[in-house]
Amino acid sequence: MSSLQTLDCEVKMIGDARKTGRANGKVNMARRRHQIGCLFVRGKRPKVWVARWRERVLTSRGSMSTILRSEVLGTVRELSKRQAQNLLEDRLRPVNRGRAVPRSNISFRRFVEDEFRPLVLPTLKFATREIYSLLLDKHLLPRFGEECIADIATPEVQRFVLEKLKQGYAWETASHMRHLLSKVLGTAKDWRYLADNPVLGVEMPERKLKRPHKALSIEEAQMLLSKMNEPERTITIVATLAGLRIGEILGLRWGRVHLDQCTLEVEETCYKGVFGTPKSKASRRGTPLAPVVVQALDTHRLRCKDTSANALVFSKGDNEPLSADNLRKKRLASACRRAGLRRIDWHTLRHTYSTLLHDLGTPIRVQQTLLGHSSAATTMDVYTHPVSASERDAVSRLGEVLFPTVPNLHHNAAGTETGSTLTQ
Repeated sequence: MSSLQTLDCEVKMIGDARKTGRANGKVNMARRRHQIGCLFVRGKRPKVWVARWRERVLTSRGSMSTILRSEVLGTVRELSKRQAQNLLEDRLRPVNRGRAVPRSNISFRRFVEDEFRPLVLPTLKFATREIYSLLLDKHLLPRFGEECIADIATPEVQRFVLEKLKQGYAWETASHMRHLLSKVLGTAKDWRYLADNPVLGVEMPERKLKRPHKALSIEEAQMLLSKMNEPERTITIVATLAGLRIGEILGLRWGRVHLDQCTLEVEETCYKGVFGTPKSKASRRGTPLAPVVVQALDTHRLRCKDTSANALVFSKGDNEPLSADNLRKKRLASACRRAGLRRIDWHTLRHTYSTLLHDLGTPIRVQQTLLGHSSAATTMDVYTHPVSASERDAVSRLGEVLFPTVPNLHHNAAGTETGSTLTQ
C-alpha cells in the first residue's frame, strides 16, 4: 500500500470522527464515535492483511490518549478479503459499542512501583508484605518488569511458572509467584488498566514437596527436650503438643492462656517483632491443652516477672517479643546438636503434632481445626507423615501416661481390638 493510500485511509478515519458532531467548530471528543477501520495488504512474501483502527490508551501518567492500532490478521493466501473484513469488524465491535477497556501502555515495573507498592502492599499483613516484596524483586520484576502489562499473556505466565519448577523451586514458591502476579494484574484490571487478568487461566501442576518436613518420633522429641534450656524447652512443648505456629507462640499473651480450663486462644501472631492477626480466619481458634502443656506453662509462669493479661508469655525482660530466627539458629540448633539429632526448624514440631494426631486416629476435620488450617487437604497432604510400628507403640505408651482413663484400641496380633474401658 502506497504512502498516499495510507494517508487517505487515516484521513478517512479522522473524518468519521468529525461526522459525529461539532460544537462551535470544534470536534466533540467526549462522544463515542463509530469506526469502520482500515484494511490493506502489506508485504510480498507472504502478503498479509493488516487492520488499522483508532484506539484509546491509558498512558503511564494515567491520562487518556488516542493512537492508531495496527494488527496483522493473517496471510492473503489464508484469508479472503471478506474474511479479513469480518475479523476487523470483530475487533471494532466492542470499540463501537463502548465496551472496550482502554488499553494501557504502562510497563509492569512502572505499575508495581507507582501503584501496587504504595497503594496495595500497605493494606496487607506485615509477613505478606515481606514475602511479596522479596518475590517481586527477585523473580517477577526481572522477568516482566520492562514488558507492557497489556502484553502479558496467559501462555507466557504458564511457561514462567513451569520454568521455576524446573529450576528447582518448591511447588509452594511457584504457587506464591503465580498468586502474586495474579494479584498485581488483577489490581490492574480492577483499576481499569486491563480488560482481563491473564493469570486466571494459569494452572499449577500436581503438588509435590521439594523438601518435605519430617516429623520427630516420640523418642527424638524426648531426647530433644532433655537437652534444652528455658524458655525454648517450654516453647518446644507448646509447639509439639499444642501444634501452634512459632509466630502464634511468640504472640501469645497471658490473658489468652486459661490454665484452669486447660485452653488457650490464638488471636495474635508475631513476625519479626511486628504483631498482627493470625494467618487466616481458621487460624483464629481456641486450642485445648494437654496436662503436660498446662504444667509446663504453669512452671514457666512462676519464672515470669510480668504475668498481667497483656504481657507476652515468652518475651525479653522488657516485654519485647523474642526472635524466632535467633531461637532457631542458636537455641534449637544447639539442642539438636547436643541430642545428636538432625537440624530441624520450628515447623517440624508442628508437623510432629499433626502426625501424632493422625496416627492416634483423630478425624481429619478435628485435626484441621486444631491446626488452624483453612483446607483439609493441607492437613492431609502436607502435615501428615507415615510413622513406623515402633513410633506407633511409643504414641500408645504416651497416651497411657497422659490419659490413663482412655481405652487403648490398638489391634493385637490376632486382629482383635484390646483395651480397657473408660473409668467412670
